[in-house]
Amino acid sequence: GPIFTLDWCNSAGAYPSTKASQTHRLALGSFLESSHNVIQIIGASSDTLDDYYPSSSSSSSAAASAAESGYFTQQQQQQPQQPQQDFQILAEASHGYPATKLLWEPAGANGHAWKFKPRLEAELLATSGEVLKIWEFDAQGGARRGGGYAKGNNVPAPLTSFAWNAISPSLIVTSSIDTTCTVWDITSNSAITQLIAHDKDVYDVAWLPHSTDSFVSVGADGSLRAFDLRSLEHSTILYESPARDAPGPDDMVTTPATLTGASSGRAAPPLARVVFSPTDSNYIAMFHLDSNKVTIIDMRTPGRPLAELVAHQGNVNAIGWGQCEAMIASAGAFRPFPSLLFCTLGRSPPPRREVRDPVLAYTSPGEINSLAWSFPMVGGIWGQTPVEWIAVTEGRTMRALRV
Repeated sequence: GPIFTLDWCNSAGAYPSTKASQTHRLALGSFLESSHNVIQIIGASSDTLDDYYPSSSSSSSAAASAAESGYFTQQQQQQPQQPQQDFQILAEASHGYPATKLLWEPAGANGHAWKFKPRLEAELLATSGEVLKIWEFDAQGGARRGGGYAKGNNVPAPLTSFAWNAISPSLIVTSSIDTTCTVWDITSNSAITQLIAHDKDVYDVAWLPHSTDSFVSVGADGSLRAFDLRSLEHSTILYESPARDAPGPDDMVTTPATLTGASSGRAAPPLARVVFSPTDSNYIAMFHLDSNKVTIIDMRTPGRPLAELVAHQGNVNAIGWGQCEAMIASAGAFRPFPSLLFCTLGRSPPPRREVRDPVLAYTSPGEINSLAWSFPMVGGIWGQTPVEWIAVTEGRTMRALRV
């Protein structure tokens, strides 16, 4: 089956290293419409990556050359021009139904004294799906499931996404199709709080950077909302999608909210994903379902977009911020148009600016459905200037691009 979700490791592991076999480790989740899905951890086959890209890039119009591998295939694809894989499988585990999201533990969790980790060198991963699952990856022992988290005795509603707190690694917030968000303490295996976040399905959540109390969420009702665990009596609506002028029957999404009359009946385009800028925590990027635009919001001036990235010719499928130059990557449409675009907002973006010209572009053979930035790599073979990579997936193939 195709690759559905992926994440790049947030550090080189328990032992700091500049070797590509440590810095280039990714976790992948498959998508099959059955209970036979898997998650894999892959790593670069070489410690130097000298064979993967030239020593210097002579082009500024596209991301540098890629290292690639195909996974989740019943029979390995023939690649005559590439006799061996650039990545190798380090661990694999059955996941049941597809993982809707997959994340490595935050970089700050290295060396954290987890009660349930037998080896300090092991790393944790989390996946969402029918429940929140915590996995342990040990380079010596592979991957194993550490525990599942579900609230109550009834069968829980499926989870659409989650976010791992970088400051307090024991905190994870999940989003669900039952309109709720739940904050978990994975150390004590307990739910700290559960709240009704939206009128319809909640599709994504994100912690406010440098905070253990505040997070935002987006969902099928087309709104971006902020919550503070210290004051849960109300939420702050940071943005609401404009309602379509004349919604037809096909525009309405049937959810518990619409069936019970909790919705106003106005069909606002659902918001699919939300991501904070790692360099400026006031900036939030998000995109609507079936839209070619990426909307940027400044939390200091809620209610209206700060900027809109409108360079894509087709629908956007994924977004992510880089850490070095505040570049935002968006992926979606495929040939003959570039399927991966990199844009910057500049130091002082004016309100409602439309960004139409990307600073970098990459055209993949097929439609990109997910992406993940690497952490900045410094020292060793990378030199003293931080280097970032980005991984993209299309079908059964994952490509790693040096930006």
